[in-house]
Amino acid sequence: MNLTTIILAAGKGTRMRSKLPKVLHKIAHKPLLQHVHDTAVQLENNEIHIVIGHGSDLVKQTLENLQVNWVEQTEQLGTGHAVQQVSNQISNDTIALILYGDVPLLKIETLQNLISKITEKTLALLTVNLADPMGYGRIVRDDSGNVLRIIEEKDATEVEKQITEGNTGILAVQGKSLKKWLSQLRNNNTQGEYYLTDIIALAVSDGFEIITSSPQNEDEVLGVNDKLQLAHLERVYQLQQAEILMRQGVTLSDPNRFDLRGTLEVGQDVEIDVNVIFEGKNQVGNNVKIGSNCSIKNATIGDDVIILPNCVIENAQVGANSRIGPFARLRPETVLATDTHIGNFVEIKKSVIGQGSKVNHLSYIGDSLVGKKVNIGAGTITCNYDGVNKFQTIIEDGAFIGSDTQLVAPVTIGKNATIGAGSTITKDTPDDKLTLSRSKQLSVSGWQRPVKKEKL
Repeated sequence: MNLTTIILAAGKGTRMRSKLPKVLHKIAHKPLLQHVHDTAVQLENNEIHIVIGHGSDLVKQTLENLQVNWVEQTEQLGTGHAVQQVSNQISNDTIALILYGDVPLLKIETLQNLISKITEKTLALLTVNLADPMGYGRIVRDDSGNVLRIIEEKDATEVEKQITEGNTGILAVQGKSLKKWLSQLRNNNTQGEYYLTDIIALAVSDGFEIITSSPQNEDEVLGVNDKLQLAHLERVYQLQQAEILMRQGVTLSDPNRFDLRGTLEVGQDVEIDVNVIFEGKNQVGNNVKIGSNCSIKNATIGDDVIILPNCVIENAQVGANSRIGPFARLRPETVLATDTHIGNFVEIKKSVIGQGSKVNHLSYIGDSLVGKKVNIGAGTITCNYDGVNKFQTIIEDGAFIGSDTQLVAPVTIGKNATIGAGSTITKDTPDDKLTLSRSKQLSVSGWQRPVKKEKL
């Protein structure tokens, strides 16, 4: 059967204390609403409608790649009113599924189980038992346990507030019935709003059975109303990712201090220390060790690589058996061949470093092609930018670059060439020769070291 999913995402989110619409706040660097969408899109034969209101232009602009039907709720008159905006686009013979744009951790298995309960005379409702159900609508049942209605907390009596079974708001029912009940909603309540929850009593009066199911845990259906809840669900999500990786064999020094903000494919015997952040799409090979406080984004890391603490790697490739860091930065379009060493406080940008080459200390290599078995001394920089244009430096196989050298691009350093320490190289250098450029060393007689003046 076809499915129509309606995601309610029109709320302002006043308690977030932010100009940003609530559904655009992020978990793992992905908007809450996109989390919900990415789960819903896994359901087969599914047409997705998203009801937006506050900040609607920004929501659509930020999530413009979503293949959905955007529906605007110009006045926020309650959840029932929000779903009414989509009523004329719901087919009679479809299953309608109601989700919420601020409930990001709902699992696909939970939704599939809920949908499987739908017949011509059933409404499936997701509920959760809570130690503290404050803020939730309560599920009111008869003595036989049959659901009669949902009462919102603001309208509940003191006895009804003692009920611990809460309404998640997530439900599924045939489209024909949903449209009928939507047309019957009234706003005669303390809020003056059209409650979607009122369709439960309407369904019961029409002889429908209300079948309930529950998620595996309450975090799965928690909504985000403030930054505290956002932070809580961030850690829940990250711990879930950590558990998946550990089941794949990854050793995490502390699962509570690990962040995955994208995807990560890993080989065997990978060790990751604390406070490592992965963003985007990453691949890590076998026997890789990653030190603490590293940030890795859109990277491919080969087998047997050691990444020491406090490294930043972005849109780069690291060849097998390489050693990076500590405090190294690999910027976009950096490609390291196998057996390379990139040391402390070294920055590489848009460069290829050949097999067995070393850039071990305090150097900047940008827009460069570095051959095999090259040794680049401490404090070496490629001067690749003249203030307007970028130029390339080529360092051929076997070259040795002395410390504190400036290579002014465009320039080529020949095969097995040696550059003397402290040189500024502005012309191509020959193979197999020593090239250096230094001013004549002088000792100045009569010079006196400055003396600190006493304060008056």
